Amino acid sequence: MPHHEPQGPSHPLTRKSFLRGLAAVGVAPLLPGLLPTAAEAASAAASGFPLVRDGAAVELYVDPADDPAVLRAAGDLRSDVERVTGIRPELRQTLPESAALLVVVGTIGASPVVDRLVADGRLNVSRVKGRWEASVSQVVERPLPGVDRALVIAGSDRRGTIYGIYDTSERIGVSPWYWWADVPVEHRDTVTVPAGPLKRYEPSVRYRGVFINDEQNLTTWSHRTQEPDKNIGPETYRRVFELLLRLKANYLWPAMHPYSDFFNKHRENPELADHYGIVVGSSHPEALLRNGVHEWAPWAEEHQGTDGSLPVYDYTVNPGVISDYWRARARQNAAYESSWTLGMRGLHDSALETKYATTIPEKVVVMNDIIADQRRILAEEVGAGAEPQIFIPYKEVLDLYNAGVRVPDDVTLIWPDDNHGNMRQLPDDAEREREGGNGIYYHLSYWGRPKSYLWLDTTQPAKVWQELRRVYEHGADRMWIFNVGDLKSIETGLSFAMDMAWDVDRWGADEVQDFLAEWAGRQFGHRYGREIAAIRTEYYRLAAELRPEFIAPGILSVIHHGDEAGRRMAAYDRLLGRARAVGAELPEAYRDAFYELVEYPVHGAYLMQLKYYWADRNALAVRQGRGAGTNRFADLAHAAHAEEAALTARYNTEVAGGKWSGIVNPYPSQIPKAPGRPTVTRVTRQETSGLGVAAEGNDTGTARPLSFSSVTRDRRFVDVFNTGFVALTWAAEASHRWVRMSETGGSLTEQTRLWVEIDWARVPGGAHDATVTVTGAGQRVDVPLRVRDDGDRRRARGFVEAHGYVSIDAAHADRRVARGGARWRVVRGLGRRTAAMEAAPTTAAPITGDFATRAPELRYRVRFSSTGTFPVTVFRLPSLDERGHRRLALALDDRPVTVLSGQAIATGNRGDAWARQVEDGVEKLTAPVTVAEPGEHVLRLFMVDPAIVVDQIVIDTGGRPATYLAPPESYHPRFNPAPDPA
Repeated sequence: MPHHEPQGPSHPLTRKSFLRGLAAVGVAPLLPGLLPTAAEAASAAASGFPLVRDGAAVELYVDPADDPAVLRAAGDLRSDVERVTGIRPELRQTLPESAALLVVVGTIGASPVVDRLVADGRLNVSRVKGRWEASVSQVVERPLPGVDRALVIAGSDRRGTIYGIYDTSERIGVSPWYWWADVPVEHRDTVTVPAGPLKRYEPSVRYRGVFINDEQNLTTWSHRTQEPDKNIGPETYRRVFELLLRLKANYLWPAMHPYSDFFNKHRENPELADHYGIVVGSSHPEALLRNGVHEWAPWAEEHQGTDGSLPVYDYTVNPGVISDYWRARARQNAAYESSWTLGMRGLHDSALETKYATTIPEKVVVMNDIIADQRRILAEEVGAGAEPQIFIPYKEVLDLYNAGVRVPDDVTLIWPDDNHGNMRQLPDDAEREREGGNGIYYHLSYWGRPKSYLWLDTTQPAKVWQELRRVYEHGADRMWIFNVGDLKSIETGLSFAMDMAWDVDRWGADEVQDFLAEWAGRQFGHRYGREIAAIRTEYYRLAAELRPEFIAPGILSVIHHGDEAGRRMAAYDRLLGRARAVGAELPEAYRDAFYELVEYPVHGAYLMQLKYYWADRNALAVRQGRGAGTNRFADLAHAAHAEEAALTARYNTEVAGGKWSGIVNPYPSQIPKAPGRPTVTRVTRQETSGLGVAAEGNDTGTARPLSFSSVTRDRRFVDVFNTGFVALTWAAEASHRWVRMSETGGSLTEQTRLWVEIDWARVPGGAHDATVTVTGAGQRVDVPLRVRDDGDRRRARGFVEAHGYVSIDAAHADRRVARGGARWRVVRGLGRRTAAMEAAPTTAAPITGDFATRAPELRYRVRFSSTGTFPVTVFRLPSLDERGHRRLALALDDRPVTVLSGQAIATGNRGDAWARQVEDGVEKLTAPVTVAEPGEHVLRLFMVDPAIVVDQIVIDTGGRPATYLAPPESYHPRFNPAPDPA
């Protein structure tokens, strides 16, 4: 289990307390407002190791026999010290004759100085030596003749040493995102690091990396700003490799689309990767490091048939030509540390082509032959160094694998998600015992069916936590590869994924926001960390309701639940206000980084959906026969689109002095685009006026009464509008004194929204009918109200029915009952509300009977005023198991239990159940319950399959309108004592 562990004569500190200690002595990353006091600096100098003091920098020493990747990374530490202090240390490869202080960087087994300290017992390398990518940083007194004191950074292998180096860089205040997100480096005259020893044990996951994919924007930016003669080349990859190492990653699938240069086109690329210590592999359609998009056509031209025909990329037709094609790359890259993808798919991410194998069993035989051929090539051309070898059962290849493809035991199985963050299948007991182990291919960005999300980082970190925790518990710990699209905009999500890949136990189910706070604090300062974390959490929550890339006309209601879409836009507006408030407080140097990491995602997501909100209001206005107001909504929709375009233009032309030209574009030309300018309707101006009224809950008119309950203390809207363009005078009057209105009339050219609520202190008990009458332009419209005094809500012990439904946030269970070694746990920051409930552990055995005595249970008290048989809809978060089931069960009181079965298979078809649930972010499972008598009852949810996640529960007792989102949560004396009145 990997983690940092400071060691000393007393008991070990925790990771978090250690970081707090670093901050106290000024040796954590320097954060605005947290510069150490003079006394703290003096304390740090006495107990730590100064890298820069009194205007002089301590020299860095690396043995020339060490790996070149270590020497190169030491050069980055040299530059980082200069970034912090303005003073550049000397980097030397010979030992000084005498020195008061020296930094020694070396790899165990490759650095004689380090090896001598280990042999003499001067350097503590327990649980470091012989491990994978582990390191220790420790101050050693009199380590060498003539050297009084040295900071030794030693790794178990070359990357272990490199990570120790970058640990030091981050501890002195250089963010891994200093270049890729323009996070400034705070200046200090004195820099001190702890004496140690500080150990970084081997990671939870051996290979941790990214797939640069669907990279048109990155290609555009690279061509404009890095290499005008290339479309992603070594200058760009140099920056990518450094970022990966600073994030403690070690692995890359490079860009592969037609608009990018393929990785091996520029021979500097694989050489540079090896020089940095990065393992290079290739994606599921790119066997043995071959890029079919670019490389197959020229190869086919050079290997025409005797009749001049071009060979096709079909192993049942041209096995020899294809085998030679793979062999050439294996020979070419044999000297580099590579990952070799086995198997085969079609060119450019298309399905496997097998002209002479049409059935699944026949295709299985072909795939087995392909793997055997590729293994033979690697043995002959690369030898023992041909590892890791991986097999990726992606899309149709998963069907072949499950049908009998034989993957050699030393090959790593890479399990894919469904492209939307839900793992399709996890290793079984036999697969977990494989020598090659298991890994995952996981999407933080995606282009394809049913919808693409490429523009912004919109996957909740808590969702990533839940799935990654699940895969790790199922033994998939050899390789984690994350699809990050263009890389930019995914900074927060990628940082979290890499943090988990290094230490999967560091963050618990209720600690994801702690990661966000710590991460934001490292970028912008501790004083801003919690608020930025709260902003990002709400941003992700809103994206979980509906990704900004998924918005489309008519998804959200503009007439129900106080204007469902409008309420959501109000939440975005509040969020943007919070983000701008933080941005205004930050020092000027942090403004670019804040725009990139916080403000642009929030503002961009807001505008992407705002324009569709106004377009939906425009469409409603047309149906309602509005006049000038119809055109007003059209103007607002197009204005929001223009503002969004200007926001993106600022990113590409002004931020960081235009450094990111072309890097962000919601509408790239060659791949699926985010929703563009919405279609709106305008009406021709008529010199007329007329009164129109539409009450909440009605598409047109006022037929559906406004519903009010003393439990929820609601407010409802009435839209009063002009059917023409000439101003009119209107007035509103209530039938009862206890009906309150936000306004009672005035002059109207377009429209106004009148809010109605009840003065409950003056309402007699029982149910009442009331009316709001609106007059104007010689017309009169009555708006009916249904007002119900449901009694003293303070006497309720649970959720209370009102307005024909009960709406429950699943995390608000009155009681959780653990059984059989399994339980329901709260995962904060997950789902459409503040938290969701997950059945854990994810490896628990399914429960298929005797639920009341064997299954973990959630209990919710509900007070019903209605009786009858009602549908209960459970909003579960999508999760899959293509070799199992996704089930839960429910019951009311002690009545019989009903098992609900969710979608377990990713079909990949547009418009089917799987497509709907990944677009919505939830799957709605429904079963009936019967309420025989009014009063308090207990709704019970049971785990059937582990890792099932429940977000919300809605009981429809009659009249609940069909809406995209669940209704606002019902009254509960503890969890929701003051329901949202809108």
